[in-house]
Amino acid sequence: MASREFDIIVYGATGFTGRLVAEYLAERYGKDVRWAMGGRSLTKLQEVRDAIGAPADTPLITANADDPASLEAMTARASVVITTVGPYQLYGEPLLEACIATGTAYADLCGEPAWMAQMIAKHEAAAKASGARIVFSCGFDSIPFDLGVWTAQQAAITRFGRPAPRVKGRVKAMKGTFSGGTAASAKASMAAAARDPSVLKALLDPFALAGGFRGPDQPNGAIPHYDAAVGAWVAPFVMAVINTKNVHRTNALSGRPYGDDFQYDEMMIAPGLGDLGKAAAEAIAKMPAIGAGDGGPKPGEGPSKEERDTGFYELLFVAEMPGGERVTATVKGDRDPGYGSTSKMIAEAALCLIRDVPDAPGGIWTPGAIMAAPLVKRLEANAGISFATD
Repeated sequence: MASREFDIIVYGATGFTGRLVAEYLAERYGKDVRWAMGGRSLTKLQEVRDAIGAPADTPLITANADDPASLEAMTARASVVITTVGPYQLYGEPLLEACIATGTAYADLCGEPAWMAQMIAKHEAAAKASGARIVFSCGFDSIPFDLGVWTAQQAAITRFGRPAPRVKGRVKAMKGTFSGGTAASAKASMAAAARDPSVLKALLDPFALAGGFRGPDQPNGAIPHYDAAVGAWVAPFVMAVINTKNVHRTNALSGRPYGDDFQYDEMMIAPGLGDLGKAAAEAIAKMPAIGAGDGGPKPGEGPSKEERDTGFYELLFVAEMPGGERVTATVKGDRDPGYGSTSKMIAEAALCLIRDVPDAPGGIWTPGAIMAAPLVKRLEANAGISFATD
């Protein structure tokens, strides 16, 4: 890997999120990282390079999912490829295969559990053999949740001598939008589920990504209720369908440090108290699922810089012990979740792969399983994300 021409290639740099990733690398790291921009159109790559103020000599690489040879030629030049080109179930597999063939590390923003399950079954053995470290879900889904649970469990082990068998993930506050790519991925997943019952099964199974491990029945996060642990009503959280699966995969890949009986769910804290909070929770629960309608940003679109910069999120993780003891962890982000924070997260995850855990073995990983501690440190130092315990 050390002999590769580039540390990072950002594939999909002409898309909205890919452009933000390239801009972050240019502004934050400059010449300290050997990086290049990749995409289908040289002209569009040149336009984005100039628009974000990247140096005129920033390398530009053309490659196309319809041309596997071009993808292999591109991936062979990089230590790690960041891809923001989704929905991954429509466009992702050729690049994944190219990275595995060339032993190149890979980081994406995938929140499509059925596709991820298919790729794990189909390609994990080859990734282990080639040494390619494949890491899905390196954005808001699911890094803050995956590492939030990890942080809470580290605190439980320190305080109580063992992990908590139950962790509650709660979205306490959030300002910002999900990305157009996330919405498109959700629509593609729903369409695939309508065609193939196995896709729906994967969406509903909390252990769909856990490599054959099956833990206990999980809490039902689809029903609004009053949660005494947070002193508020809680409602379903749309991204729980992917985040919970990644948390259970982290536990499975890591040798089950959270225990064989671990339970986890995610919900949103509804504003207000008493009847008002109950009404808010029930109203949130009735909202259309992401990707179900035609509103919101389309792929390639997104909020203004001001909207990204004024966005934020705060997540709460409550680790509950059998005797009633609790420890909590809080994760805060200083940008909108779907764009500003996500673009920084995936860039730092890619750098963590090659700089902080360069000797980690090949395979298909979660961020929490392959680089939890160094990634927490990196995100706090560079990406405006904080991890704290009570």
